[in-house]
Amino acid sequence: MDMPLPRFAETVRPPGEAPTHRILMPEGPRGPMVFASPHSGRDYPDVLLEAARLDALTLRRSEDSFLETLFEAAPHHGAPLIHALFPRVWCDANREPWELDPAMFEEKLPDFVNARSPRVAAGLGTIARVVATGEPIYRRRLSFAEVERRIATCWHPFHAALAALVEEARAAHGFAILIDCHSMPSVQAGEGRATRMPDFVLGDAHGTACHAALIRQIEAALTAMGYSVRRNDPYAGGYITRHYGAPRRGLHALQLEISRALYMDEQRVEPAPTLARLRRDLERLIGDLAATDWRAGGLAG
Repeated sequence: MDMPLPRFAETVRPPGEAPTHRILMPEGPRGPMVFASPHSGRDYPDVLLEAARLDALTLRRSEDSFLETLFEAAPHHGAPLIHALFPRVWCDANREPWELDPAMFEEKLPDFVNARSPRVAAGLGTIARVVATGEPIYRRRLSFAEVERRIATCWHPFHAALAALVEEARAAHGFAILIDCHSMPSVQAGEGRATRMPDFVLGDAHGTACHAALIRQIEAALTAMGYSVRRNDPYAGGYITRHYGAPRRGLHALQLEISRALYMDEQRVEPAPTLARLRRDLERLIGDLAATDWRAGGLAG
């Protein structure tokens, strides 16, 4: 099931720190696409496990587990893959750098902090207050200094690397396509009832983050494979999609959410036998996207 890693795999480690992310680079020519997985990291620092009131398995249910495996064929089709090694509950790279909940901290936060975003209100800011199931993470309040360090050693290196990959693609081809890869619970609770999610949700920030041809082609390809697909509901795209997507400048970003029931045991956080099939289907999708003449389709801006 597993393919060998591309030759130029790079694990990024700030001086004196644990590795923050890994970049898998193509061995041959690079195309205009970049794949990113900001939520699949599972290197849980001891300090987090000691401060958490939840066990490690409960923390892991907030991960986009095994996404780097599902998309590891991207470099074989000319597209770099960058994936975080730090977990989402430690630092969320799909948020602004300073979306923080004042109630989590010992001291008053600086004025530049965004304490009023909907993500913060939901407990899912840059430093999460709760896990995906709504349970509080910490048994104590945090200091701003420790969170500032997380952002400096995790969020900033990840985005510096991602921005460089996107800009390199645009410089080489005149445009860039960023696919932001995520997973979602197969069932979503809300308003007193549980709703079964589709297999995929494609988010283009309601038509503002990428050319319409890109989302149409991905939707058509997945539908032809037999998957159910929905656009922008309930996930229209997070910080990465909205920040990097600027179609008028030739920058196209799309968030791709995958139902976890397709490839894993959601409770045990373990891969399922169906992962191999999904991985093959995603490689077909990646190959189809890589073979498309996007310049003729108007993506160059």
